[in-house]
Amino acid sequence: MSGGYSNSKKTDDIYEKVCGQQASFAALTMSRLRCMLRGIDIRICIVLLIAIPVFMFGIYLHGQKITYFLRPLWESPPKPFHEIPHYYNENVTMERLCHLHGWKVRESPRRVFDAVLFNNEIDILALRWNELSPYVTQFVLLESNSTFTSLPKPLLFAGNRHQFKFVEPRLTYGMIGGRFKKGENPFVEEAYQRVALDQLLRIAGIEEDDLLTMSDVDEIPSGHTINLLRWCDDIPPVIHLQLRNYLYSFEYHVDNKSWRASVHRYKPGKTRYAHYRQSDIILSDSGWHCSFCFRYVSEFIFKMKAYSHTDRVRFPHYLNPKRIQDVICKGADLFDMLPEEYTFKEIIGKMGPIPHSYSAVHLPAYLLNNAEKYKYLLPGNCRRESG
Repeated sequence: MSGGYSNSKKTDDIYEKVCGQQASFAALTMSRLRCMLRGIDIRICIVLLIAIPVFMFGIYLHGQKITYFLRPLWESPPKPFHEIPHYYNENVTMERLCHLHGWKVRESPRRVFDAVLFNNEIDILALRWNELSPYVTQFVLLESNSTFTSLPKPLLFAGNRHQFKFVEPRLTYGMIGGRFKKGENPFVEEAYQRVALDQLLRIAGIEEDDLLTMSDVDEIPSGHTINLLRWCDDIPPVIHLQLRNYLYSFEYHVDNKSWRASVHRYKPGKTRYAHYRQSDIILSDSGWHCSFCFRYVSEFIFKMKAYSHTDRVRFPHYLNPKRIQDVICKGADLFDMLPEEYTFKEIIGKMGPIPHSYSAVHLPAYLLNNAEKYKYLLPGNCRRESG
């Protein structure tokens, strides 16, 4: 066929020469590979054979850090809160304090219900309830025989209830059986328990316009904050509490950005116990959040395996008691993670161990009055008991 494309060439002719040599069909693949490699430096091949596995292993070890560091590229910071300045001094009258916040003082205080899901924070619960006791009408506590990750756990509050006799007349206690669904998202079990806490609040007798605090046990509102909110009229229906963020003890002050704690003017049929953002309003400097503040190393291990972010335990050696003790005294991160921030400036600024603080000013009164018992929570006492 002239003047056009012809495909009449025999198939065998395609394979006649490979790099100028005759080649059988069986040797074709290897011959082609040799031809390609003739143009490549063998040293480059060796480097690639070493570099690629090392790179992949590095991604395996530090992929989470890379993801957190690059977070500002794909995730914008949340909408800022409207922050209300917080005024307080023990020598200022309540009428004056309410006025400073733009509110009016009530003739009588609202009732206050403090509700928590309990895991294993016995000491922190004691600090919380002693701080809030003068202002709370009813303490509501729910515990389960299951962690959020479906691990069985003892009923620690029930076993230590005798330590809390001072609130017994005002205590509504509930126990809910775990569902023990292995492999389920831990936040599903957490939500299930929070719904049960809604029911327990109704049993406790909460009514419209009563104050309800929603926070984890280790998110402790200051007593004067709750007293202010129960005495003042015209406070927002839902207000978040800005808490000072601490890690391991009050020696490691992280920042002042803890915001999940909230106070609600209860509305039957509308108010639901939750641990996420429910308002754009936040009251400044309203208490303390002491995360992973435990007496025993074994409690750290249990919490790491039990709470909703158990996926952060990426390697078994994270649970090694000696490693945990070293991490606590350095003020480093138990999960070897980068800060959860939204700008490179904040991420870089918070990288590395938390600086030691030796201030024990403006801490819960019960803690300072019982400093010997709770010395592990105070500056200069990072060593933990092994029990």
